[in-house]
Amino acid sequence: MQKLSCIAIGKEYIIDTINDAELAQKLLEMGCTPGEKVVVERKAPFNDPIAIVVSGFMLSLRKEDAEQIIVKQL
Repeated sequence: MQKLSCIAIGKEYIIDTINDAELAQKLLEMGCTPGEKVVVERKAPFNDPIAIVVSGFMLSLRKEDAEQIIVKQL
């Protein structure tokens, strides 16, 4: 398992855990929940922010938030 902030662009992963309760609630409202597929589309310089696609929607996450999301590769 890896942090979302460290995964390769273009590969599919499954969200396993969100380690911050407040962030988990915020992401839940955007459809980003454990068990959902996620793909990193783009990373800005220094990996902040990170653009991801989840449930067909593109979201932008700060690196510090992406580090709280644990994923596993499909």
